[in-house]
Amino acid sequence: MLVAETRYEHVALDQNSVPTIAGTNMKVVELVLERTAYGWSPEELHFQHPYLTMGQIHSALAYYWDHADELDRDIERRLQRVDEIRRAAGPPPLVARLKAKGLI
Repeated sequence: MLVAETRYEHVALDQNSVPTIAGTNMKVVELVLERTAYGWSPEELHFQHPYLTMGQIHSALAYYWDHADELDRDIERRLQRVDEIRRAAGPPPLVARLKAKGLI
């Protein structure tokens, strides 16, 4: 549930103050991560997410550039949490089986 509007027409903050593309459940950082990871242009992002308008995409990217430090810290925090979970889980059983067979 979105609780606060921003100066960006297509970006709203949810109950946890996470910037989200209005009318969707997509977080701005998710779109930014795809742009960063794959090098996608706004047009490619639209191709990959046809339910988003170009206005929504550009608004989300503008929000990111105006709040890059804050969102980059959030992305780093999320990545650290993923690393913690991976370390706690240990290697998957498939890896052990492949190593035992000398395949990796």
